[in-house]
Amino acid sequence: MTSIYEKVLGEDFSKLHPQIQKRFGFGSENQIASIGKGVMEHVWYGKWFTIPFLALGTWRNILFPQGGKHIPFSIENYAYRDSFGRETVTWIRTYQFSDRIRRFDATMIYSDKRRKIVDYLGTHQHLAVEIDMFVAENGGMGLRSGKQFFYEGILGFRFPMIFSGYADVCEWYDDENGKFQIDVQVKNKLFGPLFGYRGSFDIEYLPVAKRDIPQHVKPVREERRE
Repeated sequence: MTSIYEKVLGEDFSKLHPQIQKRFGFGSENQIASIGKGVMEHVWYGKWFTIPFLALGTWRNILFPQGGKHIPFSIENYAYRDSFGRETVTWIRTYQFSDRIRRFDATMIYSDKRRKIVDYLGTHQHLAVEIDMFVAENGGMGLRSGKQFFYEGILGFRFPMIFSGYADVCEWYDDENGKFQIDVQVKNKLFGPLFGYRGSFDIEYLPVAKRDIPQHVKPVREERRE
C-alpha cells in the first residue's frame, strides 16, 4: 500500500535515501513498527519567558521546558487506522533525562481536504497542524509546519501563531556512521527560538499485528476535524 508520506510526495518519494524511504514507506496493512533508539546530543529550549508556554505543553505531552546533552531517546512509529478509518502513524518521542522522563506525542494523518499531512499534537489531539513535506538536499525528509487549529468539544478555531511556533525538521540517514540523524527547531516569529533537539538513532523494524499495537502510543481522544 502507499504510505501517507508517499501519497504527499508522489514521484519525489523515490528521491529520498533508501533508508528514509523504508522508514516513511509503510502503512497499517504492512503490520510492522519502526522503533528507534539513540541519543540526542542536545535538547534545548528558549529564553526564560518561553518556560510558561512550554510548561503548559507538558500537560498533554507537547514540548517541555527542559534541556540537556547526551539524552537517551526513543521514537515509536506504528501505523494503524483510527476510529474514523483514517490511515494514522504515531510519533511517540521519549527523552530520558536524569531526573524525569519527558514525552512528545503526535499522530499524523493524510487529509484529503487539505491535500497534505495533518499532525495532531499531544495526547488529546487538541492541536492540528498542517505539515509541508519535501525531499531535503541530503536525501532526508524535510518537514515544515504551517497553520495550526485548536479543537475541543464544539470549539474549533485557527490557533494564533503569536502563542505557538513553526517547526523545521530534517531527518536523514548518514551512510558514514550508519545511523539516522534528526534536527528539530521550533521558533516563534516574535519570541525567537522555543525548543529543539538534534541527535542520532538506530531503527529496528518489528512485526506487529493490528490487535497488538500498544495502547500507550494511541491518543486518549481522537479528533475528527482536520
